[in-house]
Amino acid sequence: MSETTIYLEMNNIKKSFGDLQVLKDISLKVHEGEVLSIIGPSGSGKSTLLRIATMLETMDNGSIKYMDKEAASAENGSVHYAKPQALREIKKNFGLVFQNFNLFPHKTVLHNLIDAPVHVQKRNKTEVIAEAKALLEKMGLSDKEDYYPSQLSGGQQQRVAIARALALKPKVLFFDEPTSALDPELTGEVLKVIKALAEEKMTMVIVTHEMSFAKKISDRVIFMDKGVIAVEGTPEEVFNSDHSRMQEFLGKLKHE
Repeated sequence: MSETTIYLEMNNIKKSFGDLQVLKDISLKVHEGEVLSIIGPSGSGKSTLLRIATMLETMDNGSIKYMDKEAASAENGSVHYAKPQALREIKKNFGLVFQNFNLFPHKTVLHNLIDAPVHVQKRNKTEVIAEAKALLEKMGLSDKEDYYPSQLSGGQQQRVAIARALALKPKVLFFDEPTSALDPELTGEVLKVIKALAEEKMTMVIVTHEMSFAKKISDRVIFMDKGVIAVEGTPEEVFNSDHSRMQEFLGKLKHE
């Protein structure tokens, strides 16, 4: 793994909300082409970590680098983020797929995909439309480009959301529990898309409750508990770990 480029590096991340310390000292690296799954009980800090990695939430301490460029760092107890222009450039490195799709309800599927590449990235509209149509075909949604989100199933909306994130050509794609708002049948179609991306060596960080999926798809798994990384390693190492909290977590899942 060491020869590959490090796309994301987070060191000593800490975050509290009032008296509640949500992240206690988290460090991780994500390498090019790697699929990293983050698992753990509710309230362990998984989504907060993802929100900090994608600058949707500020941190109290630590540093974040994308492609070796510093996005944020702490000095003398205060956190400094890169200047707005530099931060905009850094943010082009990643895309984010939320659990609730977050599509524009008043725009068609195609317009949801082309909006940011055309208006934010200022790319050629004809080119962007061609790429968007190819992405929709890849997602099995070619016939839905003129539909509005409300006319689609949850699984279709989530596939549009993934296509929209990919339209920005990110280096790293983050997923925050991409199937938690879906019923089991629709979950399958979204997981299939993520699996196909993994096979294409898309670099991904996935916060998920789908244990068998995490086991199958990941190069590395992080098990978080109470704001720390309790276990980290290959899927085999993590899922077969004799760490008591990991065992308890898996035991509870079996009985749900």
